[in-house]
Amino acid sequence: MIGSVDLTISIVYILGIVTIGLWAGIKHNKKKADANVAGEYFLAGKTLRWPVIGLALFATNISCVHLVSLAQSGFDTGLLNGNFEWMAIFTLVLLAVFFAPFYIKSGVSTLPDFLEKRYDRSSRDWLAIVSVVSAVIIHISFSLLAGGIVLKTLFGVDMYTSIIVISILTAIYTVIGGLRAVVVTESIQTIVLLAGAVIMSVAAYLKMGGWEPMVQVLQNNNQMDKLSMMRPHGDSSGMPWYAVFLGYPIIGIWYWCADQTIVQRVLGAKDENHARLGPLFCGFIKILPVFIFVIPGLFAYTLSQTGQLDISSLTSIAAGKETTDTKGIYTLMITQLLPNGLMGIVVAALLSGLMSQISGALNSISTMVSYDIYQRYKPETNDKKLVKVGKISAGISLIVSLALLPLLNNYESIFNGLNDIIAHIAPPITCVFLLGIFWKKASAVSAKYTLWIGSAIGVFVFAINKLFPESFIGQIPFMMMAFYLFCVCLVIQVCLSYVFPVNHTAESKKLYWESPFDPLRIKGAKGFANYKTLSILLLVLMAFLFYTFR
Repeated sequence: MIGSVDLTISIVYILGIVTIGLWAGIKHNKKKADANVAGEYFLAGKTLRWPVIGLALFATNISCVHLVSLAQSGFDTGLLNGNFEWMAIFTLVLLAVFFAPFYIKSGVSTLPDFLEKRYDRSSRDWLAIVSVVSAVIIHISFSLLAGGIVLKTLFGVDMYTSIIVISILTAIYTVIGGLRAVVVTESIQTIVLLAGAVIMSVAAYLKMGGWEPMVQVLQNNNQMDKLSMMRPHGDSSGMPWYAVFLGYPIIGIWYWCADQTIVQRVLGAKDENHARLGPLFCGFIKILPVFIFVIPGLFAYTLSQTGQLDISSLTSIAAGKETTDTKGIYTLMITQLLPNGLMGIVVAALLSGLMSQISGALNSISTMVSYDIYQRYKPETNDKKLVKVGKISAGISLIVSLALLPLLNNYESIFNGLNDIIAHIAPPITCVFLLGIFWKKASAVSAKYTLWIGSAIGVFVFAINKLFPESFIGQIPFMMMAFYLFCVCLVIQVCLSYVFPVNHTAESKKLYWESPFDPLRIKGAKGFANYKTLSILLLVLMAFLFYTFR
């Protein structure tokens, strides 16, 4: 439980964000009232610059789930799940170099809209439905679950009561203000989130007495593997090094390059250059989570081993065996390692992650429902009606997300649960986008059936995995399952593209690269801000980091 000072800081922060979000959104929409109403509301009039895009991308990605579950994974398995953060940087480079130019060139408002231009309307319809469902489950429900666990422990308030209040407050400025309100608040929340995470990291580091004492504890317990990100074949985690390099790109390309909730910030870019620099800026920020989210959890483990962190409140005895529910480890760190005042700042950081994730997802849902579903059947709908439909759909999505919380709470690890679901959703979408952009022979019919069949196989495999965990399918780690499902989808689309050859339209002919080297021929900005320079710098830096923590 935290004191009145920290509680006051948290409340003031929440009210401040709501006020700023309302002010930014209303001011922008009123200023542009005579222009494209829907475009201004959903895409901020395509005026976003790279710093805002980069910060907003990071804020939409990093939620309460990451602060809570990456600390949990650091406690349980060490640096292993840091792979999800650093591998994301490679897919952000792909987004900047290969995907963003087409998204901006085609002038689309949503990614399903892009699929229609590249393939056909059937592909657009399917992606819109899947994207809305995944946004509800992955971006909102899991974030609410993580936030509820923290708020219940810190404030002693019923989990559902606390997250309903936060959700309503976030929905107010998101629904009223549109994307401009979302990106302005996300930029602030990113800074607060990073500040809170750094404070926690420093506190854990100082409590342990530095890096060497932590390593010494791991050596004494024969657990030096916790410092390794590249695990050998047969590792108990189910994530050996090859699973990371084969499985993550399938998950990551969908999440960072083909998921509306994330890419919507890029679609709102001022121009192609800003659309490229924004993801690269986010890539540099993504280096930080391993150090400020994962490593504090590892410090928490060694602190608990030396008696400097009391985890007795998380332990219970079932069937004569002691178990520890490590979901609450970050909350314990807040209450036991931080002084009054600083606790309030870190709680504000947690709320930042929660609110930014919800706001970003609600905005993308409202955009897709309006443009890709409602306008699809009522093309004569005016802009004001589209905005109204978007606002209603955002409210309904929030209610559905809250209803899913008891079901998702059954996962032992929130982070693994999140990625387990993504691993079964992503493969067909990743396949269709990759082949669509890099292979001119990818046909509309092949894309349609790949999305349908691939999604059906994913649902079937997921059900088998949960109903029969001891079966052959149930024993396949989710990272490798993502890779296997992708291979199946790849075979399906390639074969069907030869059976049903492509018939390009004048528009679709412009939406694939004749050669993977074509995007590199685009000059970009001059000097250090050139996308090629920044991409190479990022890749070299990541190679060094992976080698260091191999």
